[in-house]
Amino acid sequence: MLLRRFVSSFPQSKRMFNSSVSHGYESAIQELNKEMESVFGELPANGLASSASNSHVSSESHMSSPNIGESSSVLTHTGKSGEAQMVDVSPKVSSKRIAIAFCKVILGKKVFDLVSANQMAKGDVLTVAKIAGISAAKQTSNLIPLCHNINLSHVQVDLRLNHEDFSVTIEGEAASTGKTGVEMEAMTAVSVAGLTVYDMCKAASKDIAITDIRLKHKSGGKSGEYWWTR
Repeated sequence: MLLRRFVSSFPQSKRMFNSSVSHGYESAIQELNKEMESVFGELPANGLASSASNSHVSSESHMSSPNIGESSSVLTHTGKSGEAQMVDVSPKVSSKRIAIAFCKVILGKKVFDLVSANQMAKGDVLTVAKIAGISAAKQTSNLIPLCHNINLSHVQVDLRLNHEDFSVTIEGEAASTGKTGVEMEAMTAVSVAGLTVYDMCKAASKDIAITDIRLKHKSGGKSGEYWWTR
């Protein structure tokens, strides 16, 4: 009954609220309050205008505040708006940088015997893979978009046959004196060397697997010494 009296007591003219950005919600609320006052009299001090306005301000404050739980750590390869970027290393201090990486290529007995006897149709698997790994280390910045183009002072790739599990283990080392590390160069070296072993041997078997690509050791730079311990 009260709701019917409330509706019937409103003027029949159509209400028009100003919805422009400059007035916003507060202007609309003020117009509504005037109509309410013409019917029911003056609103209490803590009425609709106060509560709605406070709610609006609270909502705006919540929207403008930083996300709760937002990480304080900074990803150095992303910009303020999340776009990819190359890190500016000019403020860093130059130091001797060394990185050693490792991977394994599981051949299987049949392929392992062929490689050991140097009887693969494409030729000397270990030598070709070694050269491929060294060449790849020097091309790392062309392969990995955000890597710096650095001057390598040393690259070494060693391959060893393991009779225990019919595999080839590959170890790659890269060194430089500069403002950024050489981890990616070492890991690129062993990765491409492993892929080259696969390519040289794939005619004999499709079951070859490249595994355990990882950083084994690094030194130099702000983060200092690191050894793989797992």
